[in-house]
Amino acid sequence: MSICIIPARGGSKRIPRKNIRDFCGRPMIAWSIQAAKESGCFEQIVVSTDDDEIAETAEHYGAEAPFRRSKVLADDHTPTVPVIADAIERLNVAAKTPVCCLYATAPFVTLDDLRAGLILLEETGAPFVLSVTTYAFPIQRALRRNSAGEVEMFDPDQMQTRSQDLEEAWHDAGQFYWGRAETWASNQRIFGPGAQSLILPRHRVQDIDTEEDWVRAEQMMQISGIKRAKKDE
Repeated sequence: MSICIIPARGGSKRIPRKNIRDFCGRPMIAWSIQAAKESGCFEQIVVSTDDDEIAETAEHYGAEAPFRRSKVLADDHTPTVPVIADAIERLNVAAKTPVCCLYATAPFVTLDDLRAGLILLEETGAPFVLSVTTYAFPIQRALRRNSAGEVEMFDPDQMQTRSQDLEEAWHDAGQFYWGRAETWASNQRIFGPGAQSLILPRHRVQDIDTEEDWVRAEQMMQISGIKRAKKDE
């Protein structure tokens, strides 16, 4: 069996308390916990947090919160890998154990996605498996905008290239990463050599970092067809 670790610090600034803010009838983190539970992949679902209220909410929805993360690993600049490595050390996870980092703000993740990620990790032997999706617009035609409102292309040489002739570009879907405990502990880069990708459709991918993102995500959820438990008592 494998372990799910959900990083959820308390100090989010652009959307205060976003990890436990109500999202479509339940705390945001509850959506990730429920998907992890439904997947059947995990022996443990553990939330790494520095915040007692987040821990209590996570436990209410069926996760564990057996420790409090150090403040050193809970600021705006802390990357994901050290947080997961810290949890692995605290939990004394065996080296070969598959460990999934599942973000607390991933309400569109599905049990099938989580299962597929684990299968890909096991079949390929990749150091990491991450969820990805395509950019909606060719990145080769991206624009920069200066303080006067003027725009120019990042790559003017692509101005006349047909969009269908441009290479398709992908980005991290920001939902989950699979890797073995020893890989997380070695501080390898998630996007490093050998990392495998699991493709998600764009209609199930949305960063949730601003209020505008939040509103868009709620609208997406209303039409997504994702069905999990209704608002809990």
